[in-house]
Amino acid sequence: MNTTMTVQLPTDTLLQLIEKLRRRGGSQDISEAMTQALKCWLDPTRLAPGADPEGLHGYQWKTLFLPEGTILKSWSYGENNYARVEGDQIIHNGRAVSPNQFAQSFARSTRNAWQDLFIRRPGDKTFKLACRLRDELIAASKTPVPAPAAIPPLPAASAQALPTPQTPPPASAPPRNTDRAPGWELPERRKFRYRLEDVAF
Repeated sequence: MNTTMTVQLPTDTLLQLIEKLRRRGGSQDISEAMTQALKCWLDPTRLAPGADPEGLHGYQWKTLFLPEGTILKSWSYGENNYARVEGDQIIHNGRAVSPNQFAQSFARSTRNAWQDLFIRRPGDKTFKLACRLRDELIAASKTPVPAPAAIPPLPAASAQALPTPQTPPPASAPPRNTDRAPGWELPERRKFRYRLEDVAF
């Protein structure tokens, strides 16, 4: 037995669904497609491969928690390098490393792991820079400031009784001097004590 219910759906989302059904061919029943999508979304056993179903294991990187199954990626000298969170450790080439050790292991210079590592947690579709994930976490933890109570509008009669505000006259500014100073056309105009050519870098 099906229950009929009206829900609001953004037009672009509906058009994307119709286009996907058209490309796949077969049934064009939108209700059936939406039912399957909701069942898939509600299924608690459907996790990314290697993900920890209980969410108990993972690596705590300062304020950022990386659950088991998270993949870390570092780009260095035209090559991508990968590590994976297994249990409570980040494993790269069979050994446990910290995020900083992973970022430094390919570089010939000092690197900031927050700025260098890309992270894809189980369930994420794309890699994100570690500092961006950290900033999103900080933004989510801030409590929103409650909006001030709305002031009810004035009745029409009292709004007409109020005097109309008058704009003040513009302040009269002295006219700007547009005359060129002597020496304006000379090839070298020194504004500073030293010329740029004389400063050693």
